[in-house]
Amino acid sequence: MHTATAHHADTSGNWFSRATHWLDERGKGAWIAAMVLGFIFVWPVGLALLAYMIWSKRLFSRSCTHSAHAPRHHGFSSSGNSAFDNYKADTISRLEDEQRAFEDFMIRLREARDKTEFDDFLDDRSKRAKETARREADLAKDDPIDA
Repeated sequence: MHTATAHHADTSGNWFSRATHWLDERGKGAWIAAMVLGFIFVWPVGLALLAYMIWSKRLFSRSCTHSAHAPRHHGFSSSGNSAFDNYKADTISRLEDEQRAFEDFMIRLREARDKTEFDDFLDDRSKRAKETARREADLAKDDPIDA
């Protein structure tokens, strides 16, 4: 009975609901392809599809939930080979650890670069202040009015 209801949804309703259902069955890639084709052939259609995808949260639906914020379970189904599944889990865990270490390294690198740039700025500012003070002292020596 459920199959008949799903089939009925395909044949009833307006063209928009049928198209939406058809794209939903094919997943996020179909939505993105339709949007890109819309931009290529008639850009307002692509823009309308993008707006609709954002508004209906289709752009950020299920397939985007397996990001860095996802828990340790990676959403992979078992291959049926426990040795391979263990290897895959270990490899993914190692890659995540390496990614975190690399991100930490990049943060330290940016902080070191920022510190160097700030130190250079302070040195340059100090040099300019000394040069200005020296010029003012030279002008004061050369100016007979102040003497």
